[in-house]
Amino acid sequence: MSTFTKEQMKHIGDLASIALNDEEIDRFLHELDSIAESISQMQDIPTDNVEPTTNPIAIEAYLRPDEAVTPLSQKDAIAGAPVSEAGMFVAPKILGEE
Repeated sequence: MSTFTKEQMKHIGDLASIALNDEEIDRFLHELDSIAESISQMQDIPTDNVEPTTNPIAIEAYLRPDEAVTPLSQKDAIAGAPVSEAGMFVAPKILGEE
């Protein structure tokens, strides 16, 4: 028996703004049923003695020390800019008139 109905699959397509034909609905129903079955099987795995983890391999964060430094001056910051004007970067306009 299918976990999902054709109506539910069509609704999922509508939510995703995807028009699905009958052939696609049947194919996706089969694929979703397969996924739901796999998830169901995973629910049966005994995990009572398994510690929760975010990563199975311990990873140490390598962070540099946070040291205060003198920031660049405005002149130095824009020195490498291809185009600058009045102490600011000049970039091409990317948005239309709104």
